[in-house]
Amino acid sequence: MATPKEWIEGGRPRTLPNAIAPVIAGTGAALRLGGIDWWKFVLALVVALGLIIGVNYANDYSDGIRGTDDDRVGPMRLVGSGAASAAAVKRAAFICFGIAAVCGLVLAVTTAWWLIVVGAVCIAGAWFYTGGKRPYGYAGLGEVAVFVFFGLVAVLGTQFVLADEVDWVGLAAAVGVGSISSSVLVVNNLRDIPTDRESGKITLAVRLGDNRTRVFYGLLMCVPLVMSIVLALIATPWALLGLIAAPLVGMAYRPVAKGAVGPGLIPSLGATGQAMLLWAVLTAVGLIVG
Repeated sequence: MATPKEWIEGGRPRTLPNAIAPVIAGTGAALRLGGIDWWKFVLALVVALGLIIGVNYANDYSDGIRGTDDDRVGPMRLVGSGAASAAAVKRAAFICFGIAAVCGLVLAVTTAWWLIVVGAVCIAGAWFYTGGKRPYGYAGLGEVAVFVFFGLVAVLGTQFVLADEVDWVGLAAAVGVGSISSSVLVVNNLRDIPTDRESGKITLAVRLGDNRTRVFYGLLMCVPLVMSIVLALIATPWALLGLIAAPLVGMAYRPVAKGAVGPGLIPSLGATGQAMLLWAVLTAVGLIVG
């Protein structure tokens, strides 16, 4: 049986900024439009956290039973390492999805019923990323899904449940968060190119190759900084606070630019998540103050 520490590591806590950042950015965009119900903010955060932890366990389960995780660098793999049974990890994934679904149902009932459909699509997207007979994560579409679900849907969804509307400010914030959130997966897949290619997992990084993946990562990391300028033009100059995250963006990119491989890319994973969270917080503060 896996220890509590191994279960926590298997949930990949370094990916939690991918869930927290869009909710914060969406909340900032909503507060710019007026007051909000804070209990809805809490529920939106639980939904996002439930989905990200659930998808991490689902990936662990699906990759583990396929043998993709038999020889991996990086976070603890519960199934691949044999620390936990596949059934237990699958159960943990669906418990997390269930918690997200219940909280999302409350938000839908109190906001708009069509959000139930959005939530169902999000859960399906989380499972079929590496699950099912034809997982889209094995076809190079993982980054697109992250941009959509943890960028556009998460930010604009948060803004909508809190403010009952979305606007161009929310969209710009969503593009910024979605881009840097996708870059987390890009650098993760850059690290795993050799093992993914060998196991038949054709990620976008495998398709692009090492050099072009590094360039793509750098471009994605620049998008939120560009969105800070866009937000300053369409909303408030205070949105330029997001540019304070630039040094952390540079810190995340440095190992990638220097050609680091394998474990050498792990610091970029952590720094990318930190940069995303910092940018989201600073952007939200700027929108609220402005």
